Amino acid sequence: MKKLFAMLSVLVLVSMMLASCGSPAPAATEAPAAATEAPAATEAPAATEAPTVAEEVTLTLGSWRVDDVAAWEVITAAFHEEYPNITVKFDPTNPPDYNATLRTQLETGTGPDLYFVRSFATGRELFDAGYVASLKDLPGISDAFTEASRAPWATETGEPYAVPIIAVSHGVYYNKDIFAANGIEIPTTWEELMVASQTLLDAGVIPFANGTKDAWDINEVVMMQYIPSNIGGYEGRMAYLNGERCFNSEEMVASFQQIADMKPFLPTGFEATSYYDAEQLFAQGQAAMMLDGSWSIGAFEKDATDFEWGVFYPPALEGKDQYVTFHIDAAIGANAASPNLEAAMTFLEWLESPTFAELLGNNLPGFFPLTKDAPTLSDPIAADFMAFNSAAAGVDIRFVWEKLLAAPSGNVDAYTSLNNNVIAVLKGEKTPQEAADAFNADLAAWYEPAAACK
Repeated sequence: MKKLFAMLSVLVLVSMMLASCGSPAPAATEAPAAATEAPAATEAPAATEAPTVAEEVTLTLGSWRVDDVAAWEVITAAFHEEYPNITVKFDPTNPPDYNATLRTQLETGTGPDLYFVRSFATGRELFDAGYVASLKDLPGISDAFTEASRAPWATETGEPYAVPIIAVSHGVYYNKDIFAANGIEIPTTWEELMVASQTLLDAGVIPFANGTKDAWDINEVVMMQYIPSNIGGYEGRMAYLNGERCFNSEEMVASFQQIADMKPFLPTGFEATSYYDAEQLFAQGQAAMMLDGSWSIGAFEKDATDFEWGVFYPPALEGKDQYVTFHIDAAIGANAASPNLEAAMTFLEWLESPTFAELLGNNLPGFFPLTKDAPTLSDPIAADFMAFNSAAAGVDIRFVWEKLLAAPSGNVDAYTSLNNNVIAVLKGEKTPQEAADAFNADLAAWYEPAAACK
């Protein structure tokens, strides 16, 4: 895996930064649903060229991106123009409900023909259970994507089961007008950010819009922005996965401490502040900043129209190098039980094309296409997100995604444990050290490297 993620940094991200100006990304991810037994995995039909579908077929495409209906109508219309006999209907599910809803649909035989597949363990569970068709015979998949970008949706032997479509970035959206009115420059260290936050609070401005009602937000787009700079990016994450560091190391304690540092600067009653509430606090100019993903570019371009705004990456603690979370997030796979599998494979092959990459990137700013040949993307904020990667010491995926999302029955997975302990720190129920100790204990109960860590 080290080889794959080294390739990810070099082959995927750098090429995208050089070739594009920026673009789009998906919403939050919940902890994975437990796997149950299902039919054996089904392989895609062998093909040497795009299949020809003679009869008119309508395919459903499941997703967790409820905000992207209009953009996907443009994308699927372009596909339909090339393949008039195939219509693709984009049918998203509310993000927190997506995993459970999709699982129920697949188990009851009512699943969509095509659907968004989450990276690493969550998507792999669906493939192992036989719900996602193998793509080992899909033409072009090895040519269109690097091995590193295919890896989150491939077996150990390299058998692919979904077409990579999206990477997302993370950052801090900020109100330029509020910063200017209070004499604040973009901070270059965490300590400077905390001083700026106090200045804002003293001026009667909410520094950060984020809350914890939708728990994933504080975990994925706050805590997992802080961790890479504290641990040293990809190399540091490997030290935890290999047992060279314990999950309650001083680096992890420092990340929990940053969560504690934020508490005075969150909205009053942050426990009842939802993700949507937070976005509105920022969009309406009531909060100066919001830690969020690149996927919110479109929402803020629509709603935050009364002031100038931009993005910066949360700076590292003084003396630490800055690393960026740039997450390979979504692919599309075919329902192995679909009666329209041939047409589904035609659509999946089309997703490899430059046409799709350009449509995705420019209709969904903040969602970054994963094809080797990145399109030219026009949104300036998306370009700023991409610039984080070139300015950073390194980039990496979200901390728990690669091996720590799924735990054996009766154990707490790393996502849930991290989420619970972050919130416990904010509630004052645990110190940063106690939260890190609890995180380590949860992983040591089932993850062997954590149990044997040095």
